[in-house]
Amino acid sequence: MSIEEIVGSLESGMTIGIGGWGSRRKPMALVRAICRSPLTDLTVISYGGPDVGLLCAYGKVRRVVAPFVTLDSIPLEPHFRAARRDGSIAFTEYDEGMFMFGLYAAAHRLPFLPTRAGLGSDVMRVNPELRTVRSPYDDGEELVAVPALTMDVALVHMNRADARGNARYLGPDPYLDDLFVKAATTASYVSCERLVDTADLLGDGHVRSLLISRVHVTGVTETPRGAHFTDCEPDHGRDEAFQRAYVEAAADPDAWEAFRRRYLDGDEKAYQEAIR
Repeated sequence: MSIEEIVGSLESGMTIGIGGWGSRRKPMALVRAICRSPLTDLTVISYGGPDVGLLCAYGKVRRVVAPFVTLDSIPLEPHFRAARRDGSIAFTEYDEGMFMFGLYAAAHRLPFLPTRAGLGSDVMRVNPELRTVRSPYDDGEELVAVPALTMDVALVHMNRADARGNARYLGPDPYLDDLFVKAATTASYVSCERLVDTADLLGDGHVRSLLISRVHVTGVTETPRGAHFTDCEPDHGRDEAFQRAYVEAAADPDAWEAFRRRYLDGDEKAYQEAIR
């Protein structure tokens, strides 16, 4: 599929899960296309990075569900921080472990999963809707019942994929992208650095790097440098200079307008030409 076909299948008001972690292996080409689209009122579930920030900057987001929103080498995502300060978005913040259990619950179509994560912390205070459950066994332990992070659509970015939707990561960490695609109830889409024949998909890598199965994937799009400016090793590292320029531009409305015109107003081809 094309980027435009994928984004054209989405609807305002959807809950969208976005894979990757912070400023690492994010499906930024798809995020940029959402920014260009008429979509609004989205709930975004993410180990957040510039995906969340950019969608906030374009007014696409109603609620964010995340354990953090960071650029890694720069601690706080500036557009997300601004959206929180002016109250333009709602935010559900979980501990990282709780968030993972929420993904597991959604992936396995369970209403919740129990965990000790969050007990004794302010996570329970700032999320009064959270409930606890008591173990039915002899220990009788009280645990947090983390609700399933159910999403309509998942978007993930991988290093390699075939046309059927099997997809592989080559970097140091799978993150939790497989849980995102399993958790989506309507569709899951994979963008990839390179589309390859199925016979060439594994190459000399370990079979466990074949993270995404075609049975969970609705469509695939080839987007070379589609994770830019986030890290996507070994295809490309994080563009630290561009990331700093992004953060600096976010601090001033005129600078952001100039940044947006230069890099974001056109389609993905124009973006890739501009960053060169």
